[in-house]
Amino acid sequence: MSAHTSGGKGSAAAAPAAPPYGVPSADAVRAVRSARSQPRVRAAAVTAVMAVVVLALFCASLSVGSFRIPVLDVLRTLGGGGDAGTRFIVVRVRMPRALTGVAAGAAFGLSGAIFQSLIRNPLASPDVIGITAGASAAAVVAIVVFSLAGTAVSLTAVAGALLTALLIYLLAWRRGVTGYRLVLVGIGVAAALSSVVSFLLTRADVYTAQQALLWLTGSLDGADWPRARAVLYPLAVLLPAAFLAARTLPALGLGDDSARGLGVRVERGRLGLVLVGVCLAAVATSAAGPVAFVAFLSGPVARRLLHGRGPALVLSALTGAALMLGCDFAGQHLLGPTEFPVGVITGVLGAPGLLWLLARANRVGQGG
Repeated sequence: MSAHTSGGKGSAAAAPAAPPYGVPSADAVRAVRSARSQPRVRAAAVTAVMAVVVLALFCASLSVGSFRIPVLDVLRTLGGGGDAGTRFIVVRVRMPRALTGVAAGAAFGLSGAIFQSLIRNPLASPDVIGITAGASAAAVVAIVVFSLAGTAVSLTAVAGALLTALLIYLLAWRRGVTGYRLVLVGIGVAAALSSVVSFLLTRADVYTAQQALLWLTGSLDGADWPRARAVLYPLAVLLPAAFLAARTLPALGLGDDSARGLGVRVERGRLGLVLVGVCLAAVATSAAGPVAFVAFLSGPVARRLLHGRGPALVLSALTGAALMLGCDFAGQHLLGPTEFPVGVITGVLGAPGLLWLLARANRVGQGG
């Protein structure tokens, strides 16, 4: 009897105790932690790979040209070594163009991701809702009407983008701003500004019109250190501001009522995001011209790589930089003896991307 009793006690002690009602088991906790960590691990891995791609394209841009420099010599020069001739070609001739491409592409990509996440529409980007059209119209006025060039045109383009964004925001305001109203007003303003550009080009002489058309196409040709600094310095301020303002994006993505319920000041948050996105697009446009589809494609490509999880701002910036550098490299070296501006290559790639996004948006019910 006692043996039977002691055996029963031993078997009862060996059995695991069930957790109290309502308290998750250790296996459930581990499963939830694993499920939460997988997207973060994938995001970190994809971001690291894209950063490596950008670095590889940057080194290729410094290496390939009429005078080819081995990649190891490029890396040695970037580290402070190398002979005087190599340093001159890498640092003085090629690096400003490559840095301008990286900075402008990152600014375009980040701006596009902000607008697309804010408006909750993958078809929204600065070149669709009229921001770059405002910069383009202001730059053409500066070139054709006032015969300006260089930095003056870039500053005029920034001012034009900011004024256009203010006009669009005021026209779209109806006790607040909704995404689709902002897009529709932006498309209308962009159409009006495009007609202004066309009118000015028809009245300009051939040489001036050629200058304006080259700027409108989008090009990194002739980029020097002052032009590179003009985009790098503002970007050093705008990048932290963008990620600071983007803290409200997850709440705004739930809708205005839900965001207000969570304590978010909706209009202030939206205005801050719009202002940062406009400044990013304006600075990028002033440095490289209205390069088509970089802002439009970077966000969807980045979200596709992450299976649609979150706004993917860092990955969008890296994707924009990779698109800009890759297309500029292809236009310079891969398409025969004729050098094509980067805007031509992005336009060729962007048209199929636009059709794909339109088809996909209609399939999932976002195409309007």
